Amino acid sequence: MSDGHRTFVVIGGGVLGLSTARRLAATGARVTLLTEGPLADGASGRSLSWLNSAAIRDAGYHALRMRGVDRYRDLLAEEGGAAGRWLVFGGGLTWRSPGQEADLQAVLDHQRSVGYPVRRIGRDEVARLVPGVEPAAVPEAGALLNPDEGWVDLPSLAGLLARQVVAAGGEVRTGCGPVRVDVREGRATGAVTADGQRFAADGVLLATGAAVPGALAELGVRIPERSPLAVLVRTEPVDTPLRAVLNVPGVSLRPAPDGGLAVDADWPTEHVRDTGSGHEVADDVVADLLDRAGAVLAGRPALTARRVHVGPKPVPGDGRPVLGELAAVPGLTVAFTHSGATLALVVGELLGDEMRTGNRSELLASFRPERFS
Repeated sequence: MSDGHRTFVVIGGGVLGLSTARRLAATGARVTLLTEGPLADGASGRSLSWLNSAAIRDAGYHALRMRGVDRYRDLLAEEGGAAGRWLVFGGGLTWRSPGQEADLQAVLDHQRSVGYPVRRIGRDEVARLVPGVEPAAVPEAGALLNPDEGWVDLPSLAGLLARQVVAAGGEVRTGCGPVRVDVREGRATGAVTADGQRFAADGVLLATGAAVPGALAELGVRIPERSPLAVLVRTEPVDTPLRAVLNVPGVSLRPAPDGGLAVDADWPTEHVRDTGSGHEVADDVVADLLDRAGAVLAGRPALTARRVHVGPKPVPGDGRPVLGELAAVPGLTVAFTHSGATLALVVGELLGDEMRTGNRSELLASFRPERFS
């Protein structure tokens, strides 16, 4: 059957689903994307979206992440103009608390060993190399500067990808309510929306973030997960020349296209309350987080929250992406990963090509769902 006559359904309106739908549509397939609510209203809407491969990872995962970052550079070159407001390669800066210098050195040694661009800088160099950072906040041991890192505003990217899907002849349907995979005689044959509308397909992608393991469990497929809650605060606009991503003790932050900041950390999740209809975090916790963010910015500006996002962060049980077609349910491909921002473009292309041709990419060999069988 030719690509132009093959039909696919993508479930999920985050950047992984949209990127895959774009690839399918661009290569001539018929594709419909279905999502429960608006685009990027899940993990894609509450991600720091730091583009990097800074942590100590295995070679395959590092290589995939590096290719993912490169694809963003390609996108910036292709789009130019307005994309430069929401896709920025301004570098990344990190340091450790006093007494943790050995950890900083271990990261530095690893990054150098794999050829990841990095330099160790002292506080006297920070103001010149990373404008917007308060030098006095940097410890005596200094900081690591990764000049090739960047950030992306995922809601902006989601909008671009959706427009590209439609321009290529695909369809994007939002507000569908819960969408389930339609499995008949052991094979995925499409999807069914909350109102009972069925979309038949030759192949289905399930890319619903932290909801993936639960949906697969209903089909008898076990994918271990340890998805924690995450808190991301978007601030009102602030006068700062910062372009880099900061990952420092107690807080991480980066600029946002509207002139504000995106701010997160792990510790606020200990204070999240379940309201019965969702999750929320107390105002004093948000204030503390923003105080920590302001303290590392030059001039120590007072930051004001514009919006607080709370929800699950998709993390597979072993921390590594789960990507590819399920052996137990032929026709059903899954995308479940904590690295959704960094991997969105490259994974969308690889999974789209696999779904269309049936040929498996070697780049995804170690990320297959079968490893949990």
